[in-house]
Amino acid sequence: MATQYPLILVDASGYLFRAYHALPKLTNSRGEATGALVGVLNMLRKLIDAHDPEYIGVVFDAAGKSFRNDLYPQYKAHRPPMPDDLREQIQPLQDIIRAMGLPLLVVPEVEADDVIGTLATQAAEQGIQTLISTGDKDMAQLVGEHVTLVNTMNDTRLDPDGVREKFGVPPERIVDYLSLMGDSVDNVPGVPKCGPKTAAKWIGEYGDLDGVMANAERIKGKVGENLRAALDQLPLSKRLATIKRDVPLDLRPTDLAPAEPDRETLRTWYERIESRKLLATLNAEDAAPEASGSGERQDGDYDLVLTQESFDAWTTRLEQAELFAFDTETTALDYMVAELVGVSFSVEPGQAAYVPVAHGYMGAPDQLDRDAVLARLKPLLEDPNRLKVGQNLKYDMSVLARYGIRMRGIAHDTMLESYVLDSIGRHDMDTLTRKYLDRETVHFEDIAGKGAKQLTFDQIPLEQAGHYAAEDADVTLSLHRTLWPRLEATPSLAELYRDIEMPLVPILSRIERTGVRIDRDLLAQQSRELTRRIGELELAAYAVAGRKFNMGSPKQIGAILFDEQGIEPIAKTPKGAPSTSEDVLEQLADQGHALPRLILQHRGLSKLKSTYTDKLPQMLNPETGRVHTSYHQAVAATGRLSSSDPNLQNIPIRTEEGRRIRRAFVAEPGHKLLAADYSQIELRIMAHLSGDARLLAAFAGGQDIHRATAAEILGLDPEAVTGEQRRSAKAVNFGLIYGMSAFGLAKQLGIERKAAQNYVDRYFDRYPGVKDFMERTRAKAREDKYVETLFGRRLYLPEIDHSNQGRRAGAERTAINAPMQGTAADIIKRAMIAVDDWIQREEPKVRLIMQVHDELVLEVAEDAVEDTARHIRAAMESAARLAVPLVVDIGVGDNWEEAH
Repeated sequence: MATQYPLILVDASGYLFRAYHALPKLTNSRGEATGALVGVLNMLRKLIDAHDPEYIGVVFDAAGKSFRNDLYPQYKAHRPPMPDDLREQIQPLQDIIRAMGLPLLVVPEVEADDVIGTLATQAAEQGIQTLISTGDKDMAQLVGEHVTLVNTMNDTRLDPDGVREKFGVPPERIVDYLSLMGDSVDNVPGVPKCGPKTAAKWIGEYGDLDGVMANAERIKGKVGENLRAALDQLPLSKRLATIKRDVPLDLRPTDLAPAEPDRETLRTWYERIESRKLLATLNAEDAAPEASGSGERQDGDYDLVLTQESFDAWTTRLEQAELFAFDTETTALDYMVAELVGVSFSVEPGQAAYVPVAHGYMGAPDQLDRDAVLARLKPLLEDPNRLKVGQNLKYDMSVLARYGIRMRGIAHDTMLESYVLDSIGRHDMDTLTRKYLDRETVHFEDIAGKGAKQLTFDQIPLEQAGHYAAEDADVTLSLHRTLWPRLEATPSLAELYRDIEMPLVPILSRIERTGVRIDRDLLAQQSRELTRRIGELELAAYAVAGRKFNMGSPKQIGAILFDEQGIEPIAKTPKGAPSTSEDVLEQLADQGHALPRLILQHRGLSKLKSTYTDKLPQMLNPETGRVHTSYHQAVAATGRLSSSDPNLQNIPIRTEEGRRIRRAFVAEPGHKLLAADYSQIELRIMAHLSGDARLLAAFAGGQDIHRATAAEILGLDPEAVTGEQRRSAKAVNFGLIYGMSAFGLAKQLGIERKAAQNYVDRYFDRYPGVKDFMERTRAKAREDKYVETLFGRRLYLPEIDHSNQGRRAGAERTAINAPMQGTAADIIKRAMIAVDDWIQREEPKVRLIMQVHDELVLEVAEDAVEDTARHIRAAMESAARLAVPLVVDIGVGDNWEEAH
């Protein structure tokens, strides 16, 4: 069981100030100040004990000024000097933290926020869940899918929804919010009299800081006057408030594994600062006895099964049980290489057992033979009438498949029960146990350790492993008995869970284990070609620049563009230098400047090479020669599947170089890849839900919907619609689904906001059913606090009637979009079930190997392509009955790019 937050980043300077001001000003017998120091150490220990991270960085502000002082000399000018009794505690505190084995970072010329922002951004790029421990509101700008804040003083957390709840704006608008308010503590100028509510209101109405500034004349009263007077200084405020995310560091997040503590040094320090609590904790750790004994009974009704007699008794109980919880313990998270170490099961809450079969540490007691245990369990596990429940049973299915066991009779999965009840939030066992059972469980790191020295499960002593494994089965059964009645209370949710989510579990397991074949040689060739092309771009850039330079150096690029070539800068960095960000380079390239375009092309190709052509071959399974992704059912709130390692949804398709990567996804010899993709499914769902006569007629007549929309709102014949007009109509069609405002549409199309608003108004004039549907949906969402898909999936909207206009508008956009995205997700899942049913029933020469967005990809024997295409089209087009036809586009090729 992995820790919820593998990486924790600590704002240690914030800790220090808060501890100093919040706690008593203690001294030791020598008269040395210790209060803030002891307070920080206790906060650190509490944080680490609560989360047991694999990586941790404790970050302090460096002494002296930062780049923000160069940008604005008055920055933090009003802050009083640090008290002497606080300053003298910093060095001892840092020495103790180092002795604890915790990585400590102090980077000159930047603030701790910037170091944390850089590490959090790097971690998010690697998909590492990160917890930032801070009380600084500025850090809310870092919150995202992979980054959460925690305030250890009151143990409150901020995820993206929490940021919206607290500040009234999403994380990506926090910098704009701070810029408008300013900061009297740091002496950051803002708009006088603009407080949190006003800042959030403006951003909610006008989108962002640029929108607020652009509409300054429309804001009435004294605060409007203040805003207009502050317009010139707001860009500076934004630069001061923006946390850097690209600080040059000598390490990466995964270099922050804690080391073994220096206990003697800690003892010396704890005695000097005279902290009885810290000494007692250290003594308790030193005195903790090694786990011992080999009795089979643990914690009353938890059995450690080491004898054939005990195993026989438990299998008899399993045979007699109407339903039992089942779990596996393995050597790895990768289902393709994980070896089975033991199995656990529970038949009644509080009654569970662990059967170890492969613990191999020195001194491990004799265990039952793995093959014999599996042979005895196989009939039970494969019997569809012996009902099982588990937490993420797809993983257990895949592991057992490696041992020749086809697990059936999967009745329930607690992860999916929770997900269907309420898709928002986490659905891991620890979270569910706390939420529904009000109970804390033993964490994997509690028994295995963490970091580079973490033990695999086969090396964990049975006394600890047995309790941990049996508890997992026990908790799973208890969770099911809590969650299933709640699902049954809403028949539509129970039906969705029973008919869509649960049948999908074995299908996804098969898809994952099948994998997709990769042409390693082709990827190597593409890497070589990209290397050559990257080199050519460098030479071309040198020629335009008139000299060689480092194309990865913003400083050198800025010197050439703005100093040597005299190009007018568009924006500045936090240090006040002309910016060379991607947005800036795009604008300069659009103005006709050659060098920015070359730099952008160089960056794009370099990213393709490092992310795909170089990395994909490293993901190949050596036994199968294929890539095996992991699909996730309980992540996306709308019901869509996601995938990781690799993330198939992110393989590029818009550029030629990106499409070439899909050519490396190939069929086995004698086979073809068949890609079946729903055509404009979300727009078809909109037509069905809205019942708009013109939309229904356009789809019924097989028209190009974007051309038909352009013709309707412009009053033209479809044949007269230009490509540009069709593109604009497409932006409107999809923009409305995703809740895009006229402001966003104007930005996307590069037109004035008024023109964009006219476009939207004309659209609703011609498609009144769509407008009526949106208004009805908003009203019903406000009444029910949730929206539903056609198949009963719910997405809850706690902010639909929020007093903050921006947050309420965000919930309303979700209310419009979620039924379409969620229904599309339900339809593709139903299609997968129908396709798999045909494959399992008829056993054609076909394998389902990928699901990406609204597309299914199959590997088909060459002589079965025509018959397969007919069956797949029929299955997918009949996956739902809509008021308009579902249309499936099918392509066939030797590789994914050809088929798509």
